[in-house]
Amino acid sequence: MISQTYATIMDANLNPLRHLPKIVRFQIMSVLALMWSIVFCTWTGLMMYVGPSMAVHAVLLIGVFFTADVFRRTRTGRPLDHRQMYRDDKDGCARYDDLWGA
Repeated sequence: MISQTYATIMDANLNPLRHLPKIVRFQIMSVLALMWSIVFCTWTGLMMYVGPSMAVHAVLLIGVFFTADVFRRTRTGRPLDHRQMYRDDKDGCARYDDLWGA
């Protein structure tokens, strides 16, 4: 299976370029070889940046979810901080003079 796939791509008598003149096939295959060398070198070089990239994306996602949660809480009327739980509904002032009992 693998050798057949390899032959289909790399064998000049089997690949889709077989109808072109030999010099054109050689030029196109050389350009493709250069392109794939650049692709794999770039991919391999970028592998060392996967960890930091994942960390930066995680921080970005935490910021997005935190902002969305704040907006959702504001829209639904849920308290954003603990002080809103101690407000008197009649006048809006705090129910207790000393919240922490100091």
